[in-house]
Amino acid sequence: MKTGLFDLSGKVAVVTGGNGGIGLGMARGLAEAGAAIAVVGRNEAKSKTAAAELAERGIRTIAVTTDVTDKGAVAAMAERVGSELGRIDILVNNAGINIRKPPHTLDPAEWDSVISTNLTSAFLCSQAVYPAMKAAGGGKIVNIGSMMSIFGASFAPAYAASKGGIVQFTRACACAWAGDNIQVNAILPGWIDTDLTKRAREQIDGLHDRVLARTPASRWGGIDDFAGIAVFLASSASDFVTGTAIPVDGGYSVMG
Repeated sequence: MKTGLFDLSGKVAVVTGGNGGIGLGMARGLAEAGAAIAVVGRNEAKSKTAAAELAERGIRTIAVTTDVTDKGAVAAMAERVGSELGRIDILVNNAGINIRKPPHTLDPAEWDSVISTNLTSAFLCSQAVYPAMKAAGGGKIVNIGSMMSIFGASFAPAYAASKGGIVQFTRACACAWAGDNIQVNAILPGWIDTDLTKRAREQIDGLHDRVLARTPASRWGGIDDFAGIAVFLASSASDFVTGTAIPVDGGYSVMG
């Protein structure tokens, strides 16, 4: 994968929620393309395990335990990454949670928790890395949305609101920072086999079969399906691509 336009050698990537699921899949892709990786997450042990796996590929990797909903913690994270890895070229805002309840039973504290983790964290992290990217002459920010950025779901009001917000936040940053040569794009994952969706399948009757019936690829996605799109959006191959929201869903979103 480390060839020409897709070569990330010498670049440094911050991946929030990079210690598992889609985040780890993207971190693997970025590492294979040559980028040093900062795995950022709340779970210290899980982040260290992920960082150790990436380091086995010969890539410089650090694990940074951070609450990405806290402005001070995020600022400290960015400072540490810059100090230990020398620069910040790529940010993947992937941290996310979901609380599955209909709107009439969702507690305001639960709403705030989902919005803070999924949306506010992307704002805080993007704001924190912006000075380093501007000083370096450019950068790449990849925000992780969802099929719920497009579709409604009775069981995910806060999650859907946060992921819809991610797309609009992406567009705003793309417009604001284009002059700084910072490209900002979103990925909209379809139904992917992760710990988060395993819980969904346990909580929502018939979900597994409904997803397969609607997905032209006739399968759930895997975390490694995100390695290629992460490298594309983090590399010079996408220098004229900004403000987009790209589904990675096996065709789910184009089915009637």
